[in-house]
Amino acid sequence: MPRSSRSPGDPGCPPENVAHGARPRRAAQRGRNACRIIEDSSPNLTWVTFVACFLRTQAQQVLFNTCRCKLLCQKVMEKTGVLVLCAFGFWMFSIHLPSKVEVWQDDSINSPLQSLRMYQEKVRHHTGEIQDLRGSMNLLIAKLQKMEAMSDEQKMAQKIMKMIQGDYIEKPDFALKSIGASIDFEHTSATYNHDKARSYWNWIRLWNYAQPPDVILEPNMTPGNCWAFEGDRGQVTIRLAQKVYLSNLTLQHIPKTISLSGSLDTAPKDFVIYGMESSPKEEVFLGAFQFQPENTIQMFPLQNQPARAFSAVKVKVSSNWGNPRFTCLYRVRVHGSVVPPKEQSDTPLPERD
Repeated sequence: MPRSSRSPGDPGCPPENVAHGARPRRAAQRGRNACRIIEDSSPNLTWVTFVACFLRTQAQQVLFNTCRCKLLCQKVMEKTGVLVLCAFGFWMFSIHLPSKVEVWQDDSINSPLQSLRMYQEKVRHHTGEIQDLRGSMNLLIAKLQKMEAMSDEQKMAQKIMKMIQGDYIEKPDFALKSIGASIDFEHTSATYNHDKARSYWNWIRLWNYAQPPDVILEPNMTPGNCWAFEGDRGQVTIRLAQKVYLSNLTLQHIPKTISLSGSLDTAPKDFVIYGMESSPKEEVFLGAFQFQPENTIQMFPLQNQPARAFSAVKVKVSSNWGNPRFTCLYRVRVHGSVVPPKEQSDTPLPERD
């Protein structure tokens, strides 16, 4: 082989940069140029040399193509690896993201819904409590109204009892039969006798249901328990238990609501009060008054000035409220004091602790 074939520029020797894969195109161009120079400079070379040069050129091209394929494959592998990594990442993201999105949606939706449901449950619970409380309040109000009605009825009953018994007149009654008062029958009108007030057996009268005059000295105020005298004029004289400085006199009659006849025409109307001392003939005028039957209990102030003590009182009735047959007196009360009013007012009150 000639020396030029073993030179560094010999096309039979592959350049180092081609072996290492650096600048393959330049190396191939240099090989072609070297072959051309050899052909130009050595026209007498044999065909063997030409074949060797051709083979070297083909080898270089193969190596060049191989390097290009390697580079292409390397780039394709790199890009494929990137694509694979992207695909893998997208796959992982697509797997995990929906669950996270669902969890987030569940958290973002279920939390308000759960809070709303809890609030609705609380509202329902409190609504039930409010309804129960309202029912309890209604029951309590009904009970209170019932108690008020009962208390009103009790008050009315007590008031009626007081009206009947006269307990609300907070004054001592010196005309009570139980403390010694009595009727002076000599100076009292006759009791009204009626056939319906008598009891007979075979035309024989057994007893008389008519009440005597001393019934007006008792606190029993039931209908019919009164003293009746004939007509609209009459009188009754009451002996007091002791001498009394008179101040007031009270007349009492049954109310219209419990009257059997439904009217008060037998009640006294105009009357006069006299004070009587030890001698029955000596009478002192104490006042003229009129009784209003709408007010079942009426107190009348006596004109006892200067104050004098009397042992008896005369009530002289001059008219009634329309009944022509008889007049009824239910109760007469006499008020005053056993000591003169001045001495009573001068009496010091007891000291309170």
